[in-house]
Amino acid sequence: MVKSNTSDSDTQGSSNLLKSVSKGVLQDNVKAAENMCTVVKRNGTIVPFRQERITRAIEAAFRDTKKIGKETPLSPDIQEMIEEVSNQIVKQTLELATKNVSLTVEGIQDLVEVTLMKNGQHDVARDYIIYRDHHKAIREGDPRRLKIHRKDSEASVRFNPIKIAASIEKIFRRVNKIEASTPDDIIETVNVLTQQVVAGAVALANDGVELHIHHIQNLVEEQLMAAGYFQAAKDYILYRADKGQQTPATAESPLKKKKRRQAKKDERSFHFLNAKGETHTVTETELLEKIDHACQDYEEIAPPEELLESTILNFYEGIKEKEVDQALIMAAKAKIEKDPAYSTIASRLLLDVIYRETLGIEATDPKLEEKHHQYFKEYIEHGIKIERLDPKLKEFDLETLAKAMKLERDDKFKYLGMQTLYDRYFIHDNGRRIETPQIFWMRVAMGLALKEKEKTKYTIEFYNVLSQFHYLSATPTLFNSGTTHSQLSSCYISTVMDDLEHIFKTISDDAQLSKWAGGLGNDWTNVRGTGALIKGTNGQSQGIIPFLKVANDTAVAVNQGGKRKGALCSYLETWHIDIEDFLELRKNTGDERRRTHDTNTANWIPDLFMKRVKENGHWTLFSPDEVPDLHDLYGAAFEKRYTTYEKMAESGKIRLYKKVEALQLWRKMLSMLFETGHPWITFKDPCNIRSPQDHVGVVHSSNLCTEITLNNSREETAVCNLGSVNLVEHVTEKGLDEKKLARTVQTAMRMLDNVIDINFYPIPETKRANTTHRAVGLGFMGFQDALNILGLSYASHEAVEFADKSMEMISYYSILASSELAKERNPYPSYKGSKWERGLLPIDTIDLLEKERGEKVEMDRSTSLDWRKVRESIQKHGMRNSNCMAIAPTATIANITGVNPSNEPIYKNLYAKSNLSGEFTISNPYLVAKLKKLKMWDDEMIDDLKYFDGSVQEIERLPEELKKQFLTAFEIDPEWIIECGSRRQKWIDQAQSLNLYLAEPSGKKLHNMYMLSWRKGLKTNYYLRTTGATQIEKSTLDINKRGLQPRWMKNESPSARIQVQREETTPKEVPVCNLEEGCESCQ
Repeated sequence: MVKSNTSDSDTQGSSNLLKSVSKGVLQDNVKAAENMCTVVKRNGTIVPFRQERITRAIEAAFRDTKKIGKETPLSPDIQEMIEEVSNQIVKQTLELATKNVSLTVEGIQDLVEVTLMKNGQHDVARDYIIYRDHHKAIREGDPRRLKIHRKDSEASVRFNPIKIAASIEKIFRRVNKIEASTPDDIIETVNVLTQQVVAGAVALANDGVELHIHHIQNLVEEQLMAAGYFQAAKDYILYRADKGQQTPATAESPLKKKKRRQAKKDERSFHFLNAKGETHTVTETELLEKIDHACQDYEEIAPPEELLESTILNFYEGIKEKEVDQALIMAAKAKIEKDPAYSTIASRLLLDVIYRETLGIEATDPKLEEKHHQYFKEYIEHGIKIERLDPKLKEFDLETLAKAMKLERDDKFKYLGMQTLYDRYFIHDNGRRIETPQIFWMRVAMGLALKEKEKTKYTIEFYNVLSQFHYLSATPTLFNSGTTHSQLSSCYISTVMDDLEHIFKTISDDAQLSKWAGGLGNDWTNVRGTGALIKGTNGQSQGIIPFLKVANDTAVAVNQGGKRKGALCSYLETWHIDIEDFLELRKNTGDERRRTHDTNTANWIPDLFMKRVKENGHWTLFSPDEVPDLHDLYGAAFEKRYTTYEKMAESGKIRLYKKVEALQLWRKMLSMLFETGHPWITFKDPCNIRSPQDHVGVVHSSNLCTEITLNNSREETAVCNLGSVNLVEHVTEKGLDEKKLARTVQTAMRMLDNVIDINFYPIPETKRANTTHRAVGLGFMGFQDALNILGLSYASHEAVEFADKSMEMISYYSILASSELAKERNPYPSYKGSKWERGLLPIDTIDLLEKERGEKVEMDRSTSLDWRKVRESIQKHGMRNSNCMAIAPTATIANITGVNPSNEPIYKNLYAKSNLSGEFTISNPYLVAKLKKLKMWDDEMIDDLKYFDGSVQEIERLPEELKKQFLTAFEIDPEWIIECGSRRQKWIDQAQSLNLYLAEPSGKKLHNMYMLSWRKGLKTNYYLRTTGATQIEKSTLDINKRGLQPRWMKNESPSARIQVQREETTPKEVPVCNLEEGCESCQ
C-alpha cells in the first residue's frame, strides 16, 4: 500500500480542520458554490463551477506524484486528504465569489497549489507547479499570443498573420497585374512567405523586442528579397515610402462617377435576351431604381451606386434576363458579411423577381397591392385547374381573405428565408411560381381551416401567426396544406415484427410514407439476431443487417414528394445480439453489404445498461426470439426480467447469448459516435416511464430526429404533427411576453389538432394511431436569439433559468389549450386511463422515473407558475391530445424566419451555410449591432472574425462582457447545454432534439457528457458535433482574400464565387439532401 508522506501532526491538524466544519455545512457550501459560481477558462469559455473537477485534478496530481496507476484504488489516507483539500478550495472559492471576484482556471489552480502546501503536501504541490509551468510554455509557443503596436498608437493589438498574408498577396497582384482570382502558385508562395515572416516575428518577440508595425514590414521586405522576388520587394518599398502621401479621398466614388456620366449624358445601357430570345435594353437608371427600392432605409449602410457597379461587373454580352436579376441579387448577397442589412436587400431584390413571375409587375409598381388583391382569386382558380390546390378552397370568402393579406410582412424575410421558399415551398406550374410569400401563408392557413365551421375567422387567425413569424408549421404542413394531397404530418414511427411478411410490409410502408415527405423511425429490436434458429426451415437467421440494407436503399430510392430523398432512422435496443454489428453500419470501411451509409441509426438504451457501465459490470446480449417480452418491459420490471434471463442463459436454458463487458460496449458506442456520428444515444426508460400513454402501449423507439416518443405496435404506426413557436417574436429586453405567447400557443395547438382531421394517411396504421391518440408536438425555435435579445450568454445560470421558465410557459399554455379544445371537441379516444386522467403532468413524472431507476435523477423540480388552473381544466374537460410538446430541430423553418434553430447555440458569429438552395453567408446580427454601438464594426473586425473561425474570444480589443455573451457552439461547455435540456425536459411530455458539441476529441469527455445527459433525466440525444466533422461546413465560407490559408480555408478567391451562373445547354445536377442536418422531415 502506498502511504502519504504527510506527518502525523499535519494529518491530525487537517483532520481537526475538517471536523470543525459539519458535514451539512460542507454540503451547503458545495451546493451554493455550484449554483452561483462560474469559471472562466483560458480560451474565454465559461463553465459551471463543479467540485468534482477540482477533486479529479487533485487526485490526478496525487497519482502522478505517488506513481499510482489509474485503476489502482487509493489508500484511505490519500483519499481523505484529497477530499479535505477539495473542500477547503470550495470554501475559499465561495468566499471569493461573494466578494464578486471573477473566478478563473488560473486562479483556482493557484488555490490548489497553496492549499496543497498548507496541508503539507509539498511534493504533490511541487509536481503540480512544474506541470502547470510546462503547459504554459507550450501555450506561449502560439504566435497568436504576440502583441503588435500600430503606427502612431501606443495601444497594442493581437498579432494577426492573415493581415501579413493580405499585404503580400496585394504586392504580387500589383506586380503581376492580376485582375481575376489569385493563381494557386502565387497563393502557395504567399503562404510560405507569410509563415517565414511569422517565424521571424516570434523570434524577435522571444528576444524581448517590443513589436511594432515597422518590424513586420521590414521582415516582409527581407523575406521577399531572400526568396528572390526583387521586383515585388521593390514595389513594396516604394509603396511604403509613398503610402503616407495617399488619402482615400483620391479615389473617385461610384456616386461621383454616376454624376460625371450624367453630366456628359453618357448613361450606360445593357442588352439582354428575354425568355423568347429577343434582345432588350436596360439602362443603369432602371437598374438603379430597383436597387434604390431594395435599399430603402439602408442607404447609409448600402449605397445603391456601389451595388449597381458590383452588378454590372457580372454582365456579359448576350446575358439573359433572369441572369440580370441574378446579378443584382448576387451583388447584395456578396456583401452580407459586411452588414446583415444586405440580407434584407437581397431578399427584396428576389421578391421583385417573384412579383414579376407571379403578378407580372415589379415591386416598385404603385398598383402592386391592387394587383395582388385581384390575382389571389385567379391563383385559387388556376391552382385548382392544374390539380395542385384542393377544390374546397373555392368555398372560402376569397375577397375577405385577399384584403387580410399584408404585403409589408414580406419585409420580415432575410435572403436565406426568401430563397428557401422560392426554391422549395412555392407551388409552381411548369417551373413558374404561382405563389407570392403572403399567398403562400394564406394557402397554408386555408388548408388548416378546411374543417372549421368559421373558416374565414380561423384562416385569418392562422394567417396572422404564420405571416408574422409568431409560429410556423413544420415543413410537410407548409408543403402540402391546401393542396390535393394534404399529407401534413412530420414523423412516422413503426416497429418491425419478427416475421418476413411484416419486415417487408414495413419497408413497403416506409416507401409510401417517404413519398409524401414524412421522416421515418423504424424499431428493429423484435427481429431475431444472427445465428437464431428459423423453425420453418431449420436454418439460421442472418440477423437484422441484411434487412437494414434493404431499408436503407428504399429510403434513398423514394423521393420525398419530389423535393428530397427519403430519410430514415433505425433503432436497436442495446441487449440485441446484433448490436455490435449495428454500431458499425455507418463505417466507411468493411463489407459494403453490411453498411447503410444513408440511414441514421440510434441506440435504444435501458437504464440497467447505464448502471452496468457505472459499475464496470458485464452485459448479456440476447436474440429477441428467446426473450420475447424484454422489448416491451422497462424500469424495475425490465431489470427483474433481464436478470432472470441472464440466469437462464448461464444455466443453459437460453441457446443464443453473448456476455460482454458493459464498459467496453459503451466505449465502442462512443467511438463509433465520434467516428461516424452514429448511432445516437437515446434512453428507453425515461421515454416510457414518463409517457402519458403508458396505459395503452410501449414506446419502442424515437423518430428520425429523436424528439418523438410515442407508442407503436403491429396495428399502429405512430404519427406526430409538428410546429414551432418563434421565441424571438415573444421576447423583449424585459423578458417573455406571456400574454402574447399564450395567444400564439392557443392558436398553434388548434392548428396542430386540425392537422389530424385534414391529414392524408398513406397507410391505415397511421390513421388508426393518429385519430386514436391525436398526438402533436409543439416546440420552439430562436432560443439563442432570445438570449441575445436579453443580453445573456448561453453559458450562464441565467440562460438555464430562461430555458426553464420559457419551456414551463409553453408547457402550461399548450396543455391548457389542449384541455380547452377537449371541452370544445371532446377528449381524444384513448384518454381514459392516461396519466392525464390520473392527474399526472410531466413535472409529476420525474419522481416516477427516480423510483423506477432506483437512484437519484439530477433534475430540477422547481416551478414558477400556478398550475392549479391547468389541473382543474384537465380534471373537468380532459385532453384533446395525448401528447402536446416535442422540440424538433427546426433547421429549415428557422432558415425561413431568420433565427437560430430550435434550442441550438449559434454555430459561429460569421460562417457560410450550405443547403439545397446553395450557399449563404450567415452573420450574427446581434453581435454586429453591439459592435456598431461600440463603433468597432469595420473591415478589420470582419477580417478578425474570419481568421478566428467566427469566434470573438481571441479578438483582444473586444470587451470581456461581449466575449462572454457571444460564445459559439464549441466554446460553450456541454454541461450548460445539457442542463438547459434537463430544465426543459421536466416540462415536455415527449422529448427534444438535442445536439451536443465537442471541441476536442476526448473519450473521457464523451463519456462524461452522455453519462451526465442520462443522470440529468434527458430522454434522447441527437447529433454529436465535433470540430473535425464541421470543417466541411467551414470550408464553404470563402474568405480567401488573403494569401494565408487558415486551416479550414479553400485555395480560392471570393471573387470567383460571386458571379452570374450562366445557363448551360446540358442540365446541371440538382443538389440532393445528404440525410444529415439539412433534412427537413421534422423541420
